[in-house]
Amino acid sequence: MVTAAPKTYHHGDLRRALLDATRDLLVEGGVQAASLRAVARRAGVTNRAPYHHFNDKCDLLAAVAAEGFQKLKDEMTTRLEGCGGDPEQELVQIGLSYLGFAAENPGEFQVMFWHEVCDGESFPRREEESHSCFEVLLDTISRLARRPLDEERLLGMAMMAWSTVHGLATLRAQGSLDAHSDKHPAPPPSLDEDTCRRVAIALSNEARSA
Repeated sequence: MVTAAPKTYHHGDLRRALLDATRDLLVEGGVQAASLRAVARRAGVTNRAPYHHFNDKCDLLAAVAAEGFQKLKDEMTTRLEGCGGDPEQELVQIGLSYLGFAAENPGEFQVMFWHEVCDGESFPRREEESHSCFEVLLDTISRLARRPLDEERLLGMAMMAWSTVHGLATLRAQGSLDAHSDKHPAPPPSLDEDTCRRVAIALSNEARSA
């Protein structure tokens, strides 16, 4: 009788398999479904295998979050290349990138802002990648102004933009924007574009009046 050889991994494969398995489980059942035991089972490895790369569940999820921010920044950067250096149009594209990423990567998007992985000291790579994304927004807003914005005002404007777009992404992810009745119809197809453009115009007006 011939038995199948056990699955083996060369350097790098195990970590990638665990991260991919975690993303699948996050989509299926959220953070609660992504235990180390469940991740190991999905990846087809022993229960102890994840500990070769991750200290615990939070360490694993922080790694998924860090990669999510890196992917988001890459998508934003790609979209910005077609804006011709116009910061107002760039803000629209940053917002659309964010909304598109959230819709296409629901598991990653959920864990990127999970409170258990937001400690910068415990998870420095997640913190670094998150800040790198936010810097794209800060830089774009700063280029709207005729003169340098003070740090507090710049941060406040960026937080307004982020919280508005993040709120829309979260409402959609939770199904809150789905049509439920005649009194609660689905939003117009242009909602994403309209929201991002209104945010960009509001920021542009404030920056240029500063």
